[in-house]
Amino acid sequence: MSIASAWVVVDRQGDRVAPLSLELLTKGKDLAARVEGVTWGDAEVLAAQCGAYGASVLHSVGDLGGGLPGPAVAAAMAERVRSGEAPDAVLIPHNYDGRDIAARLSARLDRPVLTNVVGLVDEGGLRAEHAVFGGSQILSARFTGPGPGIFVVRTKAFAAEESGGGPAEVDRWEVPELGPSGAARVTARHVEEREGPKLDEATVVVSGGRGIGQAESYRMIEELAGLLHGAAGASRAIVDAGWVPYSHQVGQTGKTVKPTVYIAVGISGATQHMVGMKGSKNIIAVNKDKEAPIFSIADLGVVGDATKVLPRLIESLRARS
Repeated sequence: MSIASAWVVVDRQGDRVAPLSLELLTKGKDLAARVEGVTWGDAEVLAAQCGAYGASVLHSVGDLGGGLPGPAVAAAMAERVRSGEAPDAVLIPHNYDGRDIAARLSARLDRPVLTNVVGLVDEGGLRAEHAVFGGSQILSARFTGPGPGIFVVRTKAFAAEESGGGPAEVDRWEVPELGPSGAARVTARHVEEREGPKLDEATVVVSGGRGIGQAESYRMIEELAGLLHGAAGASRAIVDAGWVPYSHQVGQTGKTVKPTVYIAVGISGATQHMVGMKGSKNIIAVNKDKEAPIFSIADLGVVGDATKVLPRLIESLRARS
């Protein structure tokens, strides 16, 4: 291990650790001799899970009182860094709150941030990997000079694996005076209704593209996903066309998925889409254009009209169930 310690921002989903933070705890344990989590709210309910994934201590800035995590977490972190408790690396989830925390921490420490990280390599110091040009090239970067490296890591960059540790020790961090930056309050939250697993957590994902012909045909994508106990995704083309919500988008500017099975229906395979799903274990493509780029990464390709292939597949699955 090239670094002595790492802090991981532990995002939460109710009383559970968010999947991306579990991925970061796992990677932190692989890279550093000591891993500490940083969260907000009631840390006791997360302690066992954080410990199982590698954290020895879980720090909390306490109840936010309806405020945003960013100002409190970044201020508390910066205070500890200045007092000499700085880690070698800070691993932060690539989501709304994570990016806010990273930006505020960067400003407080006058320290740059490496974002969109898809890999971290131990080379006597951490080297970050970043997908560029739609994922066709991997760029490497590293921090120089004193101070912790701040890394904002994309989902599915690492696998989450339990290490078998006991519950993390819970510790309370005092938050310094925030001034105007702590004045914002969350007045309402919107949770999108869905059936079945979340898109970025599903083991089976069925995604539709412009090749399905029309917005109404997306019902076939949803039905097939349901029959396979999976989640429905989409290409940017049909999201931009207003056929499906942005929350369904898979790709560089959408969600990154790594399911066991990914079925791309009527998707040509633009680089921007493939960067969000090419890590899938098994890829099945259905497209009437035999030259479609998606076939270059598919394990199984079906050359045919999606609007004719899918109804027959759905009919077959219905008969089996």
